[in-house]
Amino acid sequence: MSMSFEEEDDSFEHTLLVVREVSVYKIPPRTTSGGYKSGEWLQSDKIWSGRLRLVSCHNRCEIRLEDPSSGDLFAACFVLPGQRDQSVEPTLDSSRYFVLKIEDGQGKHAFIGLGFGERNEAFDFNVALSDHEKHVRRETEKESADKAHDDDAHIDIHPAVTHRLKVLLRCPTFSITSEYSCLIEVIRATSLVKDSA
Repeated sequence: MSMSFEEEDDSFEHTLLVVREVSVYKIPPRTTSGGYKSGEWLQSDKIWSGRLRLVSCHNRCEIRLEDPSSGDLFAACFVLPGQRDQSVEPTLDSSRYFVLKIEDGQGKHAFIGLGFGERNEAFDFNVALSDHEKHVRRETEKESADKAHDDDAHIDIHPAVTHRLKVLLRCPTFSITSEYSCLIEVIRATSLVKDSA
């Protein structure tokens, strides 16, 4: 089975961060529109602990919760460009806790609590997400600037003027004065196109 270069590029993964141990909590429904509070989560609501891997897949970022020994996937959170707030939400009362929106791939989703043991791990997690967003934004701006530049580089010239330019560029002699006069004719011909537009 052959794969095109673009398909290979889309399937390329880059690990941004690995945290050896995080905790996952079953969380109560949000009571206010303000946000979640990790203080409301009980220790008995802890449902899993294991490894977190933050992976960049082209312009999408994936938060993978994996078993540290087998590598089996417990849950995944997909962070699409410009939609970080819909997938990852920090809690109101602690910088070490977040709420993740996990999906089953069939349209169903659930919210789980994610807790880091250390503040610096939570900080690194936040920074890695922000860096990925900035990288995707720069790449998108670069692609749109390149496309705009390609569009600007193309000049539409009337067919009659194009024919005249071809004739003018075939100068019989190559002296400096004849090349200079050909250049002047080319400039005049292009300015006629601009004046008529």
